[in-house]
Amino acid sequence: MGCGEVSDGVKVFDGMSVRDVVSWTAVIDGFIDNGRALEGLRYFRDMEMEGFVANDVTVVSVLRACAETGALSIGVKLDELVRLRGNKLKKNVVTTLIDMYSKCGCIDSATRVFGEAVDKDVYVWTVMISGLASHGRCKEAIELFERMESVGLRPDEKTMTAVLSACRNMGWVDEGLAYFKKIRKVYKLRPTVQHYGCIVDLLARSGRLDDAQKFIKSMPIEPDAVMLRSLMWGCKVHGDTERLEDLIKHVEGEKIDSCDDCGTYVLLGNVYASNKKWKNKANVRRLMNQKGLVKPSGHSRIEINNVIYEFTAGSTNHIEAENIYTKLAEIEETLRSDGYDPKVSDVLLDIDDGEKASQLLHHSEKLAVSFGMMKTEPGTVIRIVKNLRSCEDCHSFMKHVSRVYKREILIRDRIRFHHFRDGECSCGDYW
Repeated sequence: MGCGEVSDGVKVFDGMSVRDVVSWTAVIDGFIDNGRALEGLRYFRDMEMEGFVANDVTVVSVLRACAETGALSIGVKLDELVRLRGNKLKKNVVTTLIDMYSKCGCIDSATRVFGEAVDKDVYVWTVMISGLASHGRCKEAIELFERMESVGLRPDEKTMTAVLSACRNMGWVDEGLAYFKKIRKVYKLRPTVQHYGCIVDLLARSGRLDDAQKFIKSMPIEPDAVMLRSLMWGCKVHGDTERLEDLIKHVEGEKIDSCDDCGTYVLLGNVYASNKKWKNKANVRRLMNQKGLVKPSGHSRIEINNVIYEFTAGSTNHIEAENIYTKLAEIEETLRSDGYDPKVSDVLLDIDDGEKASQLLHHSEKLAVSFGMMKTEPGTVIRIVKNLRSCEDCHSFMKHVSRVYKREILIRDRIRFHHFRDGECSCGDYW
């Protein structure tokens, strides 16, 4: 299963006459390592039903799956299990618990685990700093980094990625540049592509597009597709159409034929669509098809009563789909009276505004929120994990829901966490 042959590994496992915790853990690990975390969790439940108790290796594996899928209830159960044993928690269990709580939207629980840990190495500190940064608690992340230094620990490359991410998430340009300079001069580390990428993204998002381009030209490494997308996105957000067009020409003329990065094509197609250049967008789509590149479909997961439910945009395969869509329509009607206006410009299709509004309403996180509001008591926190960046319309929608329905909503998208409360978001509309 470690080589990607999941089905072969499962056949071997199913054919075993005698199974133990080690074999169960191996098959669970195989699913998780091959991007099939939900199936790994199902096998963990089967393991428990057969009377096996998870050891520390199993706990770490399953906590990884919980972090990926947002399966908070299982993660909490495993936290309780390792504490009941009464032994000192191993570092790998501590770090995985912190990571699980952070990624499941419970940053205070992650902080508790960190505070209780006795023997903290650089990796433990780094995971906590990264968790705080992803939740928008960036001042705390930097303060924690300074505490780490004060106890005599030196950061590694991953620590500095977490620190730069905190600066990026808050738009702290001067601080980010200062920490970047320290990587080589103070900490004697070699900057990685992730470090360079954080600075490019920070400058681009902050509207310092000249500086971003100068920084890229000064780098001792070639910019990757992620940096290029960051710069293009910054141009799009800050309305620098001239620079954006120059970048597009660069991509078309020098990069696009050899580029195998799906995200670059998708962003390029979106730029064309937002400017109603449908033929250009069609050409990008044709190139993607030729290369066999497929845009990942958006999906959102929500945990209700210890069960993970997954929604895709416009999906109707849920047993309560009709009720979910009815509830969602009711929510939207209520929100319109609060000033919500669908951002139809987010729909990059050549259709009329009415159809665009309908497309927006059926985004996966809205379906998940509708289902969550149907199945939980008023005031219950709604936690959602999605695989793509939140669009501006969904972001606005969630702000209105949090204000009108007095709900706290936590959404983990591809970039960061969004804590919606009383009509505001923890990201400060910067993501």
